[in-house]
Amino acid sequence: MITTCGSALRSFVRALPTRNAEPVLMFVEGAAGEGKSHLLQELADLPGPPDLARRWWRCGAEGGPPEEDGHRREATLWLVDDVHRADEDGLRRLRRVLEELAPGSAAAVTYRPEELPMPGLPLGGPPVAYPNGLTVLRNRLAPWDEERVRRAAVEALGEDSCTDEAVARLHERTGGVPRVVVDLLALVRAQWPSFTGTAAGIDAAGVPARLAELVLSRTHAVAPEHRPVVWAAAVLDGPAGRDELIAVSGLGAATGGAALLRALESAALAEPAEGRYGFAVPLAASAVRATVPGPVRQDLHRRTANVLSRRQPVAWAAVAEHHRAAGESHRWLRAVERAAEAAEASGRHEQAIALLERTLALPGLPPQARARLAPLLARTAVTGLRSDQTVEVLAQIVRDAALPPAVRGELRLDLGLMLCNQMGRSDEGWRVLEVAAGELREVRSVLAARAMAALVTPYWPGVSVDVHREWLIKAEVAADDSGDEPMRTAVLANHVGLAMSCADPDAWELVEKLPVRSTDPACARQAARGLCNGADSAVWLGFYERGADLLAEGRDLSARSGAPYTEHSALGTRLLQEWWTGRWLGLDKRCEDFVAATADMPFIASDAYVVRGLLALAQGDWGEARSWLSQQGTFGTEKLPVPLGAAAAGAVIRLALARQEVAAAAEQARAAWKVVAGKGVWPWAAELAPWAVEALARAGDGPAAHTMVRNFSQGLGRRDAPAAGAALTWSRAVLAETEALATEALAEERRSGLLEAAELYEEAAGAYGELPRPYAQALTAEGAARCVLAADTEGASGAVPAGDAAPAGDGASGAPAGDGTPGPAPDAKGKGAPCPASAPHDTAATLAALAELEGCAQRFTDLGAVWDAARARALLRTRQPARKGRPPGRPSHADQLSPREEEVAQLAVSGLTNREIAATLHLSPRTVEQHIAGAMRKTGALSRRDLAHRLGPTP
Repeated sequence: MITTCGSALRSFVRALPTRNAEPVLMFVEGAAGEGKSHLLQELADLPGPPDLARRWWRCGAEGGPPEEDGHRREATLWLVDDVHRADEDGLRRLRRVLEELAPGSAAAVTYRPEELPMPGLPLGGPPVAYPNGLTVLRNRLAPWDEERVRRAAVEALGEDSCTDEAVARLHERTGGVPRVVVDLLALVRAQWPSFTGTAAGIDAAGVPARLAELVLSRTHAVAPEHRPVVWAAAVLDGPAGRDELIAVSGLGAATGGAALLRALESAALAEPAEGRYGFAVPLAASAVRATVPGPVRQDLHRRTANVLSRRQPVAWAAVAEHHRAAGESHRWLRAVERAAEAAEASGRHEQAIALLERTLALPGLPPQARARLAPLLARTAVTGLRSDQTVEVLAQIVRDAALPPAVRGELRLDLGLMLCNQMGRSDEGWRVLEVAAGELREVRSVLAARAMAALVTPYWPGVSVDVHREWLIKAEVAADDSGDEPMRTAVLANHVGLAMSCADPDAWELVEKLPVRSTDPACARQAARGLCNGADSAVWLGFYERGADLLAEGRDLSARSGAPYTEHSALGTRLLQEWWTGRWLGLDKRCEDFVAATADMPFIASDAYVVRGLLALAQGDWGEARSWLSQQGTFGTEKLPVPLGAAAAGAVIRLALARQEVAAAAEQARAAWKVVAGKGVWPWAAELAPWAVEALARAGDGPAAHTMVRNFSQGLGRRDAPAAGAALTWSRAVLAETEALATEALAEERRSGLLEAAELYEEAAGAYGELPRPYAQALTAEGAARCVLAADTEGASGAVPAGDAAPAGDGASGAPAGDGTPGPAPDAKGKGAPCPASAPHDTAATLAALAELEGCAQRFTDLGAVWDAARARALLRTRQPARKGRPPGRPSHADQLSPREEEVAQLAVSGLTNREIAATLHLSPRTVEQHIAGAMRKTGALSRRDLAHRLGPTP
C-alpha cells in the first residue's frame, strides 16, 4: 500500500489491538526525508490503554530490544526506526521481539528500502517466524503532491510569494520529499526580500545541506571506476535510459552496465520510472555536478549534447546549453538558432524570445552569430509577446556598425514595430520605421514594403491620415515589386485597418480579399491580423455584429497560425464591444484578468484599462475611474492609440464636469480634440465629442463648441459611421440645451430651445438604440426627458432668473445640476432644485418625459450604472408632483434603510465624497452626512468601508 504519512497513521490506528487482542505489525518504508520518524512520533503520541508500554529503538544507536523476556510478556507498542541501519545482533533481537509479540501489543518498523542490505527484506533472512494471529501491514510513504507542497510554501513564505510557477518548480526539484521541501523553503526564505516568486528564484536557493551530504556520501560509496555513471546522471539532470547513461559516462558497455548496478545498489541512483535511471530527488544532481572535475565535466557535457541530439523530438535548447558548457561555441550558437526556430514554429514565442535575449546579451558574441540571431529575435518578438529587454537588446544591436546594412535595416524595422505596437513609444517608433524604410529600399524590397506597410497604420498620434495614405501607395508598389505573397497580404491587412477606420466605402470589399484560407502560415498570420484590424475598426464605427463575426474569425485564425500578439489584441477589441453593447456582467473582472495576464506588457491591455475606467465612472467609483483611465501609471494616456485616447479623454472630461472642474475639463477637451483633428479620422471623435462640446460650452466658449460640432460634421460627411453619427446628433443636442439654459431671452425662447434639444436627444437615443448601445441610449433618452421637463417648467413658471441657471454640465450626458444637469444647480445649502410648488404641469409631454426618466433609471440599474441610476432618480424626485392621498409627514422606516439612505450609502461606498453625492442627488452636503450616519447606525457599520460589506452587492 502506498500512503502518505497521515494515511499510514490512520491505517495503523484502525488495526491497533485492544487489550488481549491479537498483535499488529506495520512495516513503513520510505526514502530519506519522507517522514518516517515523524510518523513514529505521532504514533507515540496516540492515546492508548494506560498499561500499554511504549518503547523506542533507533537502530544503529545505543540500546535496543532487551535480551530478557520480561518486557515481551506485557502489552507494548514498539516504535523501531531506521531498521536499514541495524547490525546482525540488532536484527536478531528485533526478530525475536516480533516473533513473541504479546496479546494487545503492536509494532511499527521503518526503513529506507534503497539502503536495505537485502533488498525487500527489512529484517534480513531467513523468513521471520511470525506468531499465528499477527496482523502484518506494509505501507510505503509517498512524496507530497503539488497541493501539499503549496501549503508548506504558503506557511513558510506567505501567500503572495507562492506563485504557481514557484510551487511547480519547488515540487519538481524536490520530488515532493517532505524533508527536502522544508529545507529548500528555508533556503528560499534566507533570500528574503529578493525572492520574487519565480522558478529562477527557487533554483538560485541552492541545494539543502542535508540532501547534499546524503547524495555525496552515496556517490562516494561507489567505486571510483564506476563513479562516472553517477556523474553522467548529474549532467543529464533527468531520468535517462541505460544506454544513454553509459554513453554519457564514457564507460564501455560492460563496465558501464556494472557501474549502473553498483550505483543502484548503493542508492546513489534510483529508478524513478521503469527503465529510466537518475536521482530520487532531482535537485541532488546539482550537488553531484558541482563536485565533478572541470575537464571531466566538459567531456560529459559534450557527450550529453550528442546523446540529446539523437532523441526525437530534439530538445535543442538543452542541447545548446550542453554545447556551451562543453566549450563548443560554434555548435552552441547553431543549437540556439535551431531551438529558437523550433519554438517559434510551434507557437512557443516566449520561450524563443527568452533564449535569444539571453544569448544576444552575452558579451563577445561573434558578429556573424549576432547577424543571424538578432533578426530571428526581432521576427519572433513582433509576432509574439515580448518584454522591455527585447527592445533594449535590439536597440544596442542596430548601433553595431559591423552589421550588414540589410540585417541592420531588418532589425530597425522590427524595433520600430515593437516600439509602436507593444511599448507605446509611437513617436520614437515612427522615426525608426521611416529610417528602416529608407535603409531597406535599396537592399531588401520585401522588407522595405513591410516597413512602409507599418507606416500605413493610422492609430498612432502625431501624423495625419493623408500621410498614411501616401505610405499606402508606396507600400503597395513595393509589395507588388517584391512578388512576395505574405508581404502583399501584410499591406492589404494594414489597408483594411486604414479604410475601415476612415469608414471608406470599399473597406468591406478589402476584407473579403484577405486570403483567410491560405495554406502558407505567413500569409495566414497576416490575414488574421487583417481580420482583427477590420474587426477593431468596425467596432469603433458601431458595426457590432459584423465586427463580432470578424473578430471570431480573426482570433481563430490567429490561434491556428501562431500569432499570439494578434490574438491578445483581439481580446481588447472584445472588451470594448462588450462595454458598448451593454454586456457588463463580469466585465470588470474580465478587464482586470486581462491586465493581470499581460502584466509584463501593459500596453497591450490598454483597451482593458480604459473599459475598466469607464465602468468605474458609471458605477460612481471616481477614484478608481481616474486610476484605470490613466492606465494606473504604467504609461501616459497621450501614448494611447488615437481612438482609445479620445475615449479615455472623453471619460476624464465627464469626470471633471461632474466634479465642477469646468476649466480643467475645457482644457482637456481642447487638447484631446487637437489630437483627433490632427489625425483626421473623424469617426474616432465619437467617444469624445459630446463631452468636449459640453466642456467648452459650460466654460463659456460657445464659438469653439460650435466650431467643434461643425468640424465633426464636415469631417464625417456622408460616411457610414453609425456610432459617430449618433455622437454628432448628441453633440448638437448638448449645444442646443446649453445655449437655451444660458440665454437671457424670454421664457418662450428658452422653452423653444429646450424642446429643440429634446428632439435632438431623442434622435440620438433612437440611433443608439439601433446599434445597439444601451448605455448611450439611456444617457441621451435621459437628456431628452430632462429638456422636456425643463421646457414645461419654463412654460409654467416663466423665465428662470439668469443667476440661477447653471450651464449644461454632465447633463448632455444625462447628469443633474451640480454634476452636470442643466437647470438650477443646488448651492451648499441644497437650494436651487425645483420645489413641489414649481413642479411641471401634468401635460402629456411631461408625463411621457417622467415615464421615460423612470425607464432610464431602471436601465441604468440593470446595467449596474449606480451613479447614473441615482442621478436619474434624484431628477425624478425634484420634478415629480407629490402623490395625491399621501398622509402628511415622512414615512417611517424604523431600522430599515429608507430609499434615500440606501441611495446615498451606495454612492458613498462607491467612492464619492459627500459634496459629490450632494451634487448628484440635489441635496446639501449636510443632508448627505445625515443620511450616511443613519445608514451606518441602522446597519451597525463602523466606517464607510465596513458599510460596503454590510450593504452587500449593488442591485
